[in-house]
Amino acid sequence: MENNLKTLPSFQLLVLITTPKLADRAAKLFRKAQLPIQYRFNAEGTASSEIMDMLGLGSIDKCVLVSTVPKQTGDILLGRLRAELRLGTVNSGIAFTIALTGVNNLILRMLTQVAEENVLKETGKDRYNMIEGRHVLIAAVVNIGFSGDVMDAAKAAGAGGGTVIHSRWIGNEEITSLWGLSVQDEKEIVLILSEIEKKVEIMSAISEKCGMCSEAKGMVLSLPIDAVTGL
Repeated sequence: MENNLKTLPSFQLLVLITTPKLADRAAKLFRKAQLPIQYRFNAEGTASSEIMDMLGLGSIDKCVLVSTVPKQTGDILLGRLRAELRLGTVNSGIAFTIALTGVNNLILRMLTQVAEENVLKETGKDRYNMIEGRHVLIAAVVNIGFSGDVMDAAKAAGAGGGTVIHSRWIGNEEITSLWGLSVQDEKEIVLILSEIEKKVEIMSAISEKCGMCSEAKGMVLSLPIDAVTGL
C-alpha cells in the first residue's frame, strides 16, 4: 500500500541568553530569518553586581530570546549567532536548542513553510563549535528571593552559573492545597546549563536545599539539549 504520509521536518526551541545590547542584534537576525514565533524575556545573571564590576564585565542584566525553528534553521542560526555575537567571549552569551515533540497546527504550518522556503542558506562559515548531546538545561522554580540559595547549592555541586527569570504562578490552588502546599504568586526561575554528567548531583543539591519541603518550595526539572554554542 502506498504511504501517503508526508515526512515533516523536525523542530526545535532556540534559546539565546545574552546582554540586552546583543539581544537587539540577535532580534534583527531572527527577523531576517523570518521566524514566525519569537519571545523576549528580561532576566538577570546570578553573579553579584560587585563581582561583575570587579571583573569588568558590566551589568548583570540579561535577556532571553526564545524562538521555534525547523532543525536545519536552528543549526544554521547557532553558527551565525556565535559568529555575529562572538558567543563564548567575555560578557557575550550562550545559545542552545531543545527538541520539540509537538506543536499546534498553526505553528506547524508556519514552521513547515519556513523550512520549505529555505529562508536561511547554509554556508561554510555557519558552523562554529556546536557541542551536541552532552548538556542539559536544569530549571528550578522557587519562591521569590531564593534564587541565591539555588545557585549556592548548584555551584557547590559543580554548576558554573545561571540566569534568573521572574515569573508568576498560575497553577491550580485547589490541587496544590490538597498536597498541603502553600504557593506564592511571585516566582523565580533559575536556568542552569550543565554537563549531563553533573545533572543528578546538581538537581539533588538544589532539591535538598530548596525543595518543596523548604521555604523556597522549589520544583526542579531538566531538559535535554540538542546543541549548544558559546561555552
